[in-house]
Amino acid sequence: MSGVWVFKNGVVRLVENPGAEPLDGNRQGSSSARRKVLVHVPSNEVITCYEDLESKLLSLGWERYYDDPDLLQFHKRSTVHLISLPRDFNKFKSIHMYDIVVKNRNMFEVRDM
Repeated sequence: MSGVWVFKNGVVRLVENPGAEPLDGNRQGSSSARRKVLVHVPSNEVITCYEDLESKLLSLGWERYYDDPDLLQFHKRSTVHLISLPRDFNKFKSIHMYDIVVKNRNMFEVRDM
């Protein structure tokens, strides 16, 4: 795995091809950029909706928080980790995917489609 690690808004993410994706994660206007997908490694399943993601996270010991109506949040009791995602799955970007990957080693990975 090679690229540039970017720290923004309290989240670290790996930009594999820094010239292809702006640092803010906004891909508007870059039609040649490949779409990233989050994959659950044990089942090799591409996560296509929050219901699928939630079931995978719950099975790994994550608990859902309902405090903020604008976010989906998950916390793992045994850690200080918190996963915060936009409520709209269409706003689920690679920065959110890498946050999940970092907090769930060997369970998820981000792939190019």
